[in-house]
Amino acid sequence: MIRAPFFGLLAALPFAVTMAHAEPVTILTAQGEVSVPAGPAKIAVFDIAAIDTLTALGVTPDGTPDKLYVDYLSDVPVNPMGTLFEPDLEALAGLAPDLIIVGGRSSTQVDALSPIAPTIDMTIWEDIPTEARQRIEAYGTLFGKTEQAAELLASYDATLTAAKAAVAGKGTALILQTNGPKVSAYGKGSRFGWLHTALDLPEAYANLNPDTHGDAVSFEFIAQANPDWLIVVDRAAAIGETASAQATLDNPLVAGTTAGQKGQILYLSSGPVYIAGGGYTSITTTLSELTAAFSK
Repeated sequence: MIRAPFFGLLAALPFAVTMAHAEPVTILTAQGEVSVPAGPAKIAVFDIAAIDTLTALGVTPDGTPDKLYVDYLSDVPVNPMGTLFEPDLEALAGLAPDLIIVGGRSSTQVDALSPIAPTIDMTIWEDIPTEARQRIEAYGTLFGKTEQAAELLASYDATLTAAKAAVAGKGTALILQTNGPKVSAYGKGSRFGWLHTALDLPEAYANLNPDTHGDAVSFEFIAQANPDWLIVVDRAAAIGETASAQATLDNPLVAGTTAGQKGQILYLSSGPVYIAGGGYTSITTTLSELTAAFSK
C-alpha cells in the first residue's frame, strides 16, 4: 500500500528523477487498486510467489531476499537485501529501487520500506486461484508484458481445468502438513483449502478450523476421517531440511485408511505450495501433480 505522505519524501530522493517520467498505471494489489509508475527499471521483491510469477513473465528482480528456497528459481540472481521477515534497509537504500514488492511473510514491512521507494503489497492468501490470476494480470500491466501475461493465464486456466476434471468423482481428500513428528489438517478456508474449493474436491472431514496453521490432529483422527486421498505437504522439506513426511505417516492407522490401502497418498512438491503459494509456477506445479496422481 502506498501512503500519500510518502510522495513528499519521494520528490526529495535521487530516484524520483527517473520515476517522474514514467506514465502511471493502475493495478490491483492486496490493498486494493493503486497507481504506480509503469515499467520500473529497478525492483526489489520480498515475496517468493511474486518472484515466481515475475520470472515466468521474463522480469528479473534486482534485489531479493537472501533465500528463494524453491529449485525452479535457482537461476534467479540472488542479490540479498535481508530476509523475508527483516529487509535490510541500508542495502535497499543503496540499491535505490524504483519499486519494492512485498507479500505474505513480508507484508508487514510496507510502512518500513515506503520511505525508500514506492511499495506495493501483492500478498496471495485468501482466494489463491483468483488472486494468482490477478497478480499475473497486474504484473503484465505494470511491466508492459500483457501478451506474456495472457499466455500464462491461458496455461494456468488449462492446468486448473485438467486438475478439476481429474479429481471429479474420485472421492474425498484430507490435506495434511507435517512438521517433523507434528501433523496438522487443512480444510476449506485455510491456506491449502483452495484445493478443495477450486477443484470441487470433497473434504473427508468438513469441520476443520480454517486457521493459518491448520488443526493439529492425531493419527487416530486421520483413521476416523478415513479419506480416499491424503494430500501431504512436508514443511521440513519446503524450508530445506530433511524430508520427514513419509516417515511420520508410516504407521498402521494411516496405512489402514482407504487412502493408505489404495496407495492414494500424494506427497506434493512442498516448496512450491508452502513457500511460493500462488505464484504461476507454484500453482501450476501443484495442479499438475494432482492431475497426474488422480488420473492413475
